[in-house]
Amino acid sequence: MKILLVKPKARLGTVLGLQAFQLLEPLELGYLAGAIPPEHEVLFLDLRLAYFENRAFLGALRKFVPDLVGITGYTHESSAVKKLVRVAHQHLPHACIVVGGHHATVAPEDFEIDGVDAIVRGEGCAPFRSIVERVEAGSDLSGIANVLIPGSVPRGPDQSMWPEFPEPSTLPLPRRDLWNPRRYRSVWTGEHLPNWHPLYPPVSMVRTSWGCTMKCSFCIVPFLCAGKHQTRPIDSVVDEIASVPTDHIYFSDDENFIDEDFAWQLAEALEVRGVKKRYFAWTRSTTVNRSPDLLKRWREIGLDSAFLGFEFPTNKELRETQKGGTIAGNERALDTLRAMGVAVHAAFMVRPEYTEDQFQGLRDYVQEMPPVQCSFTVCTPSPGTPDYKKMLPKIWVKNPHDLHDCMHPLTPTTIPLRRFARLFAEQASLGTAKTPMRVHRHLAPPLDLLRVAAAEKRYYRGFRNLYRDYPPELWG
Repeated sequence: MKILLVKPKARLGTVLGLQAFQLLEPLELGYLAGAIPPEHEVLFLDLRLAYFENRAFLGALRKFVPDLVGITGYTHESSAVKKLVRVAHQHLPHACIVVGGHHATVAPEDFEIDGVDAIVRGEGCAPFRSIVERVEAGSDLSGIANVLIPGSVPRGPDQSMWPEFPEPSTLPLPRRDLWNPRRYRSVWTGEHLPNWHPLYPPVSMVRTSWGCTMKCSFCIVPFLCAGKHQTRPIDSVVDEIASVPTDHIYFSDDENFIDEDFAWQLAEALEVRGVKKRYFAWTRSTTVNRSPDLLKRWREIGLDSAFLGFEFPTNKELRETQKGGTIAGNERALDTLRAMGVAVHAAFMVRPEYTEDQFQGLRDYVQEMPPVQCSFTVCTPSPGTPDYKKMLPKIWVKNPHDLHDCMHPLTPTTIPLRRFARLFAEQASLGTAKTPMRVHRHLAPPLDLLRVAAAEKRYYRGFRNLYRDYPPELWG
């Protein structure tokens, strides 16, 4: 059969602004393609790379004429996914159309629309392979684990209905032959990068584990993984990292070092194999403070930067979200990582109810930090979490899914929305000014510097104008 796998293009300026800094591989579709039996022909279409996404999608449908179309998407892309479904169903009414990804997992009822033949929830490799086999045989798609058929989708899934994540050793390696790895890049920072190191190197995504054992009240991960953390076989991870064509690895784990024994063994295995790459990893302040020697070991084998969820500048807010950390702990972890030469990406959140004084408090806190890469989002619980259920009666937009990018407030803001957007944009602009390589006046390729300047303008503009994504009567 002919199988078309599609990643949609975002429409929100906030997301497009972020993509100016970072456009990562469509790893989820690489895994799906790896699960498809080799006798089938697979075409991959990343509409994020298309200037005219509608024309690109229509062209693929007409030239490739797929028997099966698989479309993934996050919650803020759900309307784009539905549009692609309508177009595919209109032009190829006999093709099987399958939707999956994060939004299909947390809100499958949103895809009960004409044209959708199956909704895949959770990790999709085994379910999608079964769908391929059924479609090839002309069989019915009902009865496949973690696959819902429109018309039989339960409403409001709770924790007891979350799809079970498979044993990681059963997953295939992602097929990177379907795309050009040089198209996917991320701004790269570090405390001690060599001069003229590229700011936008080609980057490969690798996942070594799934899940998290923490219970942050706004996060969907504990529900998707049933509170468990599962690791891949170490040899498989080392083989994948050694085989990717790029020198920079962006780990996409929920937390890289939560299983310390695994992290130690992986570091040793990479060194024994002679794998020399540069790494960006995700961790927690509690992990860094508990096991600084582990992070130091990873620094020795190439860890340039680590993501730390600072989240808020006050202990009160950290307690309210059950983050499990403190301001003092965050600052200690930041100092520990910087002392060993690891740059920190400090992630903060604002809340819709923030006042002018609270924005000023966050600005003051960030301003006093040492050189650090900062990012800012709006605290937005995911559909399916208890916090999202509590938020539902307060949502002030007709279709919250369209704005669920964690950068748009979904509930009324305390200050006028237009003013909220300006303060949020100023906060984001301050964050980019704190980057270590900028503070240290790192020498970089001139074209990369121009690209950073353009990205910063687009990033700021996306935040500054986010209020325009709402009805005018909400602008204030």
